[in-house]
This record gives sequence, C-alpha cells and structure tokens, in this order.
Amino acid sequence: MKNHADVIIIGGGIIGCAAAYYIRKKGYSVIVLEGSPHIGNGGSSRNGGGVRQSGRDPRELPLAMYAIKHLWPALSDELEVDCEYHQDGNLRLGKTQKHLEILEGLTKRAAACGLDVKMIDGDEVRRINPYLSEEVIGASWCPTDGHANPLTTTLGYYKMARRLGVHFITEARVTALKKIKGKLCQVITQDDVYEADTVILAAGLDSREIAATAGIDIPMQPAMLEALVTEAQPHMFDQMLGTAEADFYGHQTKHGSFVFGGSSGLEGFTKDNHTPVTSSMTAPCICRGIIKYFPVLRDAKIVRTWAGWMDLCADKVPVISPVEEVPGLILACGFSGHGFGISPAVGLILSQMVSGEETALDMTALRYDRFKAKDLKA
Repeated sequence: MKNHADVIIIGGGIIGCAAAYYIRKKGYSVIVLEGSPHIGNGGSSRNGGGVRQSGRDPRELPLAMYAIKHLWPALSDELEVDCEYHQDGNLRLGKTQKHLEILEGLTKRAAACGLDVKMIDGDEVRRINPYLSEEVIGASWCPTDGHANPLTTTLGYYKMARRLGVHFITEARVTALKKIKGKLCQVITQDDVYEADTVILAAGLDSREIAATAGIDIPMQPAMLEALVTEAQPHMFDQMLGTAEADFYGHQTKHGSFVFGGSSGLEGFTKDNHTPVTSSMTAPCICRGIIKYFPVLRDAKIVRTWAGWMDLCADKVPVISPVEEVPGLILACGFSGHGFGISPAVGLILSQMVSGEETALDMTALRYDRFKAKDLKA
C-alpha cells in the first residue's frame, strides 16, 4: 500500500507542493514524485519572485487576481514561514513611444478584466520611484501587484504538506504513465510502480515527455531565462519592476539585495547532470539594460547568477485541466515563466478538480482541448 494513494502528483515544484497541500487538506492521501534529488529544483527555485497581475494574458489573469485577493495576504501565517510577500505595486517601464504602445495595449486588456491598472507619465513614475532615470517616459502602474520569495514559499507548502501526511519521494524519475481498461491508474518510475485514482502532471518541461507515454502531446518548448543577485544595498523601494519588452524584471529583496532576471537571446545549455548553466555574456547584457533605467546601481557588485528552463507553451499560457482522452489525468504545466505568482490559486483549483467541486474560477480557456483541431465549415 506504500505505493498507492488517492492522488499522485508528478513534480515537486511549487505547483506540485501547493496542490499536495490543498488536496491533503480535503482528506485525500497524496504521493508526490520528484525526479531530481531536491524539492523545487526547477523553475520554483530559479524565478524572480513576481506576484503580478499586470502584463498577463487575460486567460490567466483571473488566477493572479484571485490569488492576490484571497490567498497571498495570509499565506505566511498559513504556511508558518516568511514568504516575504510585499504588495507595493508593479511599474512596467517604457522608454520609447513603441514601449508606451505595448504598455497601453496590456493596460487596456487588463482593465477590461477588472484590474486596477493605469498608464502614468515619467514624472509620476519618478514620484513613485525616484531612483529611475529620466529615460523612463511612462509606465503601467498596478498598485496591488507585488513580489515574494520563491524559495521560502515553496518550502512552506512542502513543509505543511508533509506535516499533513503527504509522502514526498525524490529521485523518482517518471518514465511512463499506464492506463488499465482505458483509465490512467499507474505511474512508472525507473525503480517502482505507483497506483492512484488521479494523477496530476506538474513536472514543468518534463511534462511533455511524460504525457507522451499516454498518447498526449502538450505543445511546449524549452526557453532559458537567467537571473542575477547583487550584494546588499541600502533600502530603496519595494515595487516590482518590469519593462514593456520584458528585457529585464526584478525587485529589491527583504535583505537589501536586488534580484533581476532577463535573457541575452543566446541558446541555453546545461551541464552533464542537466543543471542549467548561465552564460558569461548574459549578466553583462542584463546589466547594461538595468543601468539605463537605474543609474544608481552602476557600481553594485553581482554576487551570483543562475539559469532555469521555462516550459514555454505554444500560446504562452498554462494548461490546467483534466484530459478527456486519458481519464484520471490532470495537467498543470506550460506555465511559460508565469507560474509562481498564480501557484496558490492553481494549487487550490487542482484540489477542487480532484474532489469534483465546482472550481473557484472558470478554467475553460486553459483546458488542454483548446489545442484540438477545429472543425472547418465550408
């Protein structure tokens, strides 16, 4: 019976840990299978910590709005860990007329969904954050956005799920999903076979290969992002920052360091053990962009850099749904670098899918079957 549970979750990142926590709270037995030696070894420990609503696709925006309204404010108390959640707003910056046009489009779409977000000019930007350069001519401003610490938040969900009785197994690399009499019942690893009534596939980029063993193709590709952290600086501001073209994003942490993410556009690569590796060219590339927005950081020293793979979905929003062709399987992947901020809401909704409840939000737009070929009428 140690290899059997009501629910098996494949993937020990923040989505898998959050789902395990909320599902176990409903009384279901849960096993989490993590292929690496470490919980949160993928994007959950390699992202910039944004908890934002602005700049999101309208299809996933409700998840962010729900999480920020109902879950993030009390999450540190609930998980008994400091998630370092700040709700001090998000400035998405522009330096050219083209940037402003991009931001205006994002702002209009978000406002149409009920989000409190607006365009502001350069002077107002610098009233909110006086450290920004004169090159910034405008921005979108969402006062309810923020940021948090991905490491402590993932740890909090993991710790509380374990306390409730969830069984986590690391170095359990899933090699196949097996149906019996048309229903998914077994998850096969390199060492063992596990059985469950419901399987949630939340293994990030590995989800595509695993799903293929059950005849399912999730259209996503790898994309590498890199990040850097500076030495501690005097406290300057608490807003989350981004840009119109997403060439960098970041914030100042509770400890004073700045965390910035971005990309050089170079092809990513990994070590022999598949750990993503940073390029020596990327941090200087990111920093050249940052200094144009933040001249005050010109002399700040970089402490370290890291890299991570995104599971970039074809339409850049996640797949969160049961799969009609494989009864018993629920997908939660393809988050395209946007997963951390919505993870509490996703975990909760996955628990509702398992229990058969009506989900807190309409998830139709994020169903797997949106990729089916459409019928063409003459």
